[in-house]
Amino acid sequence: MWPLHTQLCCFIVLYGVGMAAPRVSRRFPKVCSACLQIQFKILRGHSDTVSSCHFCCEDSKILSCSYDRTVKLWVCSEHNNIKKQANICYGNALICDVAKGFPVQILEEHTAPVSECNLSPDGRRVVTSSYDNTVKTWDMETGKVLWTIEHEGIVTSCNISRDGKYVVSGSDKDNAISVFDAVSATEVACVQGHHRSAITRCCFDPGNQRVTSVSYDKAIKLWDMVARSTSITIKEGHSNAISDCCFTSDGRYLCTASWDKSLKIWDIKTGEFQSRGPVTLSQGHEGSVSSCCFSQDASLVVSGGYDNAIAIWETDAAYKKLSLKGHWDWVTDVAISESKKWILSASKDSTLRLWNIEKMEHIPSVIESRKEKGSRIAQCEECERPFLSLQHGDSEVISKCVFCRLSSPARSILPLPPSIPPDL
Repeated sequence: MWPLHTQLCCFIVLYGVGMAAPRVSRRFPKVCSACLQIQFKILRGHSDTVSSCHFCCEDSKILSCSYDRTVKLWVCSEHNNIKKQANICYGNALICDVAKGFPVQILEEHTAPVSECNLSPDGRRVVTSSYDNTVKTWDMETGKVLWTIEHEGIVTSCNISRDGKYVVSGSDKDNAISVFDAVSATEVACVQGHHRSAITRCCFDPGNQRVTSVSYDKAIKLWDMVARSTSITIKEGHSNAISDCCFTSDGRYLCTASWDKSLKIWDIKTGEFQSRGPVTLSQGHEGSVSSCCFSQDASLVVSGGYDNAIAIWETDAAYKKLSLKGHWDWVTDVAISESKKWILSASKDSTLRLWNIEKMEHIPSVIESRKEKGSRIAQCEECERPFLSLQHGDSEVISKCVFCRLSSPARSILPLPPSIPPDL
């Protein structure tokens, strides 16, 4: 447990499905005496908007970047809690003591806000993008910049492939995506005019075969690394700007977050979305959705929004399980640990928050919402994975999880909103 004075400061209001979440003041979050508490830790070290955050190194480290022009690596250890750890320094890289919540070392070379950061799979390099028109790769052992690539416009997003071989970036100049060799920084491809408006997020699929990008133009595009061409274009993926996208660990499903207050899950591998449409997750945020992230097993989706809240979604049943509120300003990015014990959020309020959701299923509001929906834990008859099955009156019993239903030709029993095929 954290010290008593820390616990008393670390409250969070939990709202189950069907409960109205009041607006949170930018000065003081509202607290209801009937609401439960969930333990969390505030990580202070940035002096401006925290734009990106990740768990890394088997959940032992946290990577973040900020509009304060710095990139920070926070080191933590878990033994049923976060414990104080001795100061450890990797060259000039920023290592922070999570228990104390302040920086030990700082890595700073960018001259403008850092828009995104990513750690390579081997944990040896960090790739960053910035409004100073550059992408940089850093050596995490020495803390030195390995290479810098200049762009003609601000760089809004970057990502490193799962095999560590390539880096992709998105720029507002000509709304282009560029792919580089991660070691030599040699340009592999540059696709100008890829979108009609600024790119908000770009990333590789887990198989390193395609680059996905989303934009203010409401479009979703997948660019094939082998064919060197766009293989999928969804022109109207949402009714407003698309802010983020992420893949399941097997690369089959893509989740997109939008300013239209919704998230959508697309079956990219089979292409079923072309005839059946995506699964829509709605009524989770009061404002624009800024970010999204799948859990490792794809059972949960976590999203952040401009309503200062984090939403946790049950993927199989396609509904919101819980809302976490506590940030003083917009939530800009979210992440979930491989163990599913922790959620990490970044905010415009200059902080990160680390939430302990290990006992989430025992929260009365979550239990009650399951009862109201008549849900039960079932085993998928196709993949044999356990999933949350919702009962709908006298309708046919659902025997497959959402992922197997998405890939099935017959999906009449899937409770989806009206399916409107995207304009491809």
